Amino acid sequence: MKIAIFNGSPRKQNTAAMIDAFREGAESAGHEVEIYHVGKMNIAGCKGCEYCHTKGEGKCIQKDDFDKLLPPYTEADMIVFASPIYYFTMTAQIEAAIQRVYCIGKPAKAKKAALLLSSGSPGVYDSAVAQFKGYMAYAKIENAGIITAAGSENQSDEKLAEIKAFAENL
Repeated sequence: MKIAIFNGSPRKQNTAAMIDAFREGAESAGHEVEIYHVGKMNIAGCKGCEYCHTKGEGKCIQKDDFDKLLPPYTEADMIVFASPIYYFTMTAQIEAAIQRVYCIGKPAKAKKAALLLSSGSPGVYDSAVAQFKGYMAYAKIENAGIITAAGSENQSDEKLAEIKAFAENL
């Protein structure tokens, strides 16, 4: 299975351990994993101009780093969104990338998706989880799982083992 991980963190330490554990587990099970550092890319939000649905034939009028994400997004069998929680939502960088997928509506091949969220505090995930679940329902993509880590859990051996086992069993 081809898995694309979209990392919304602009800083390496926020989700890096979670992503590394996921990749290790998935690769040990024979899956191909690619990581895209969305948090470090220059991606503008959707303008709602409808160019993509009128003249653009599924392509966005804006030309930025989103162009690098669309091919892996459409070709992946599984999509993983990974983001720290900044004030109750995923990062603005990954939110912009998710919104820009409007140009195609949903990925052509993805059958599964997962969400990895890290935060400094427990109980701050509701908005991000609701958005993810809503999008997966709309796109008819199986929600393979949601894993959250707060505070010291982010680097704990137990949490990283949970993530690795989750990815091994996809």
